[in-house]
Amino acid sequence: MAVPKKKTSHQKRNQRRATWNRKARLAAQRAMSLGKAVLSGRAKGFHYPMEDTEEGEAEDI
Repeated sequence: MAVPKKKTSHQKRNQRRATWNRKARLAAQRAMSLGKAVLSGRAKGFHYPMEDTEEGEAEDI
């Protein structure tokens, strides 16, 4: 026979929500930092095309 589960406390709920918000805030901060680095030209962790290629040229992938 099924037994009802105990109710989660407000403190536990708030703690989980705070953790989720903290992770989202950190991811947004990292994305903003990476975007600023790309725009300023000081990003060195990955490669991206610096110039637009014309449609007739072959692209290196």
